[in-house]
Amino acid sequence: MAKKYIDIMDTTFRDGFQSVFGGRVLMNDFFPAVEAAKAAGITHFEFGGGARFQSLYFYLNEDAFMMMDRFREIVGPDANLQTLARGVNTVMLDTGSRELVDLHAKMFKKHGTTTIRNFDALNDIENLKYSAERIHHHGLKHEVVVTMMDLPPGCVGAHDVSFYEKKLREILDSGIPYDSICFKDASGTSSPTKVYDTIKMARKLVPEGTHLRLHTHETAGVSVACYLAALEAGIDGIDMAASPVSGGTSQPDILTMLHATKGSNYDLGGLELEKILTYEKEVERCLEDYFMPPEATMVSPLIPFSPMPGGALTANTQMMRDNNILDRFPEVIAAMREVVERGGYGTSVTPVSQFYFQQALNNVMQGPWKAIAPGYGKMVLGYFGKTPVAPDPEIVKIASEKLNLEPTTKNAIDLADADRTKSLAYWKELLEKEGIETSDENIFIAAACQEKGITFLKGEAEVNIRKKSDKQEGSANMGTGSYTVVVNGEKFSVQVAEGDVNIQVSEVNGESLKPSGGASADEGDSVKSLLPGSIWKIVANPGDQVSEGDIIMILESMKMEIDIVAPRNGVVKSINVATNDKVVEGQVVAVLG
Repeated sequence: MAKKYIDIMDTTFRDGFQSVFGGRVLMNDFFPAVEAAKAAGITHFEFGGGARFQSLYFYLNEDAFMMMDRFREIVGPDANLQTLARGVNTVMLDTGSRELVDLHAKMFKKHGTTTIRNFDALNDIENLKYSAERIHHHGLKHEVVVTMMDLPPGCVGAHDVSFYEKKLREILDSGIPYDSICFKDASGTSSPTKVYDTIKMARKLVPEGTHLRLHTHETAGVSVACYLAALEAGIDGIDMAASPVSGGTSQPDILTMLHATKGSNYDLGGLELEKILTYEKEVERCLEDYFMPPEATMVSPLIPFSPMPGGALTANTQMMRDNNILDRFPEVIAAMREVVERGGYGTSVTPVSQFYFQQALNNVMQGPWKAIAPGYGKMVLGYFGKTPVAPDPEIVKIASEKLNLEPTTKNAIDLADADRTKSLAYWKELLEKEGIETSDENIFIAAACQEKGITFLKGEAEVNIRKKSDKQEGSANMGTGSYTVVVNGEKFSVQVAEGDVNIQVSEVNGESLKPSGGASADEGDSVKSLLPGSIWKIVANPGDQVSEGDIIMILESMKMEIDIVAPRNGVVKSINVATNDKVVEGQVVAVLG
């Protein structure tokens, strides 16, 4: 009896990089590994999209479209190159207008994409309809998705087999064009039994010959068991990655799955152990200089209680390292459970996973529900679509008050169409004002990446990656970043950077040192940064009269915009920072008289 052929998608160069390095891998460093993958017989790759679109502009000073073009040149015209899209969010964290959703499909087709895997974190089918139509219109294959996870213990109402059957029926009844269907578990928290029952249900429900896939992560330690259960239930394709960006927060390793299916009736992509072994050695060589976060190689039994996707986990820990607050990570993960429970059970996958993380971070750093992360607040208020169950009414009320927004039941894409800042004309005008070419690519980069996209297009972006060679053995140079130093027994946080820059120093758990030319804390009330980050915008000026709660400046931290507000009525005596300055937690940024 012939073995059943199982299509294998190699996620090394997209989800693997995202799950281990937060997407921060330079193209010239990994392209030799792509050559090795081709030589090993791999023909189906995940090569872009998802967080690996924005991360190139945010952290690598690289163009994602150029990377995609060069990837296609290496693997040839016949390879199936796949990207990840988030329905009406495409590769953005916010909802796109119909113009931007269309431009996404058009640009990804132009730059070598064969298939787009398309999901909505809320499993709101309305959020998939237009994006599916445009993917199909531009000649791409459309892989529609049902997103999965397990709920924390004691939670009910979504994310069981009956819930997935309901969502699958909605997809089939909607007339959405599709070429394949994927069940995607970004947190890897679904149990093998639920996976088996879900795939069995789907196989009976979909038309004969429909290609079904499963995507999961090893974060909770059950990915191999889930894949074996899916194979037994009739799955047609699974996703795997190559060491060292496999296992842990990523997908199961290719060699591991080849071993796990030895003696079975499944042929995993026609792949051969020795060729894959050679390929994985090349991946390891290409990435040997990259700092491997220890959490990227770990399996966490606590993840099902606070479902944090592998692809988001390391991105967030990298940001926490950059901001010198990684020690608070266990508290943030623990706080996620309540955030998920009260937020309406959206699947913990981007952008909802980021909303969960941001709100949990706020709850830890500023006190429970004292501040509402904009994404989380807009989600519970309905601005991203309908959550699987109704969010906690108390949280909806808090979000409405904090964000000054009323709840809505309007379709997310209709709301985006009404927002001029999400129109092509708006971004074209902005590019013209900056003297930047108004190509379709540049318009999409700017719209998707906002200020950081503009910074890249102006040639002012910086590279922010972690390599072992950056730390010279025996060198006295600390390098750029945030550090805590001790002077005469007192702790201080310092920002260290190269060149002629504004170096910020502040005492940890105490008052700030007096900035040059500014007012001291003794001369008024200190206004402090509650989180580490960089100053995005200064709203008030010295001499301005402000009322309690008025915004003095806006901080960018952990992909959030944080308002720094006046603690009372008064006059701004000094602004102690400048736009783009990096600040640490507890640093005095202004003084109020």
